[in-house]
Amino acid sequence: MNLKDKRRSVLKKLLAGTVAVASTPLWTGTTYSKTNPQLKRNINHSVCRWTFNQLSLDELCLLVKNIGFDAIDLVGPGDWNILKQHGIHSSMCNGAEINLEKGWNNKAYHQQLVKNYSEVIPLVAKNGYKNLICFSGNRDGMDNETGLKNCVEGLKQILSLAEKSGVIIHMELLNSKVDHPDQMCDNTPWGAELCKRLGSENFKLLYDIYHMQIGEGDIIRTIQDNHQFIGHYHTAGVPGRHEIDSSQELNYPAIMKAIQATGFKGYVAQEFRPVKEDKKASLREAIYLCDI
Repeated sequence: MNLKDKRRSVLKKLLAGTVAVASTPLWTGTTYSKTNPQLKRNINHSVCRWTFNQLSLDELCLLVKNIGFDAIDLVGPGDWNILKQHGIHSSMCNGAEINLEKGWNNKAYHQQLVKNYSEVIPLVAKNGYKNLICFSGNRDGMDNETGLKNCVEGLKQILSLAEKSGVIIHMELLNSKVDHPDQMCDNTPWGAELCKRLGSENFKLLYDIYHMQIGEGDIIRTIQDNHQFIGHYHTAGVPGRHEIDSSQELNYPAIMKAIQATGFKGYVAQEFRPVKEDKKASLREAIYLCDI
């Protein structure tokens, strides 16, 4: 082989290597097979019902079972019978809240909220579930301290029932920058302070990774410093709240490892809005991505 041929051979090898590197995914272990490899179950997986509304609840249950996990978030009492028919757990119940804007930080809604939660908490327990969502509500000009005091006053009226029933009330952290303008519980320090003042293991935070990346960032350090107040997690890609793949800025395998390292035994629920054509494949890939 002459010198020119040697140079051509080396260039071909270098180009082949460049193509191979360029085609390597950002995170290893993200590929999946239709044969459904067994999940490691270091993370208890779930998916939020509303993000897959293009499927009936029956269809979503079948998809969940096919992927290899057994829980769905944000399903209320009216649909628990469908979950039970498929052997699917309601990992975060809803149905007691008024809405995201009218919550526990406003005394005007306490009477209705106490009534709602007093009715739903026993139903959650009776059906073998333990997690129930709640919201702070909007600020509406209210300062943080007043909001904290009002939440404590209202939530204390249902916490004894929750403790007796073995039900954990979770307040979700929501960003007020993009998705939920004026939401009061929009940062971890405020939520952690509420947990401290209530002083009950039956009140925790639902730490939404998507929302808190937008609102405050520093996700892993925040989880490490506040994991004792967190009872549940939600995911989604930033920006856009879409698939948690390499097109977005969060490193979900690293986040899952940080969550596992805290000793967390609760659920991590996928709450992204799928935009890819094969939405079922999007959920499958997200579960395997988070299955560290």
